[in-house]
Amino acid sequence: MLKTLMQIGRVGVVSEAPPAPDPALRLAQALRKEIARVFGRALAIRQVDAGSCNGCELEIHALNNPYYNLEGLGIKFVASPRHADLLLVTGPVSRHMEIALKRTYEAMPEPKWVIAAGDCGCNGGIFGESYASRGPVARVIPVDVQVPGCPPEPLALLRGILTLVSAAADTGG
Repeated sequence: MLKTLMQIGRVGVVSEAPPAPDPALRLAQALRKEIARVFGRALAIRQVDAGSCNGCELEIHALNNPYYNLEGLGIKFVASPRHADLLLVTGPVSRHMEIALKRTYEAMPEPKWVIAAGDCGCNGGIFGESYASRGPVARVIPVDVQVPGCPPEPLALLRGILTLVSAAADTGG
C-alpha cells in the first residue's frame, strides 16, 4: 500500500481534461424554464389513439427514452384529460372513437391545444373517410398543429410540441 501511495505522489494525478460545456444542455435548461414560465409547471400531454395502426405510438414512446428525454425538458404524459394541456391524437378518427375523442377534448381545461400526428391524423392517410372512418382529426375537434409522416419521427413530434409551446408563450399561455 505504501509503495502505491509513493508512486501516486511521484506521478501525480493523471486524468484527461474535463469536457467542454455542451450547448444542448443550455438549450434544454432554457426550454425547461420557458415551459415552467408559460405553464407554471410541466407541460402535460394526453395521447389518444383514435384508430391508428400503432406506428405513431411507437414513435411517441421513443420520446420518453433517454435519447430524447422528454420528461427532462419538463414535458410529461398524463392519464387523465382533466390534467392535460395538450391533446396528441393519432390515426384517422374511427366511427367508434368519435364520441370518446370529443369527450376527451371537452374534459380538458382551458386553454387546450391539439396536435394531429401522422398522415392519418392530418388527412385520413390510407384510410381516408368511409363508413368506418370519420377521416382526419380536424373534422371532429379543432387542431392547432399537424405533424405529418407515416409515422412521424420523434424529432418531428418534438418540433410540433415545441411549436405549440412557442405559440403559447407568444399568446401568454
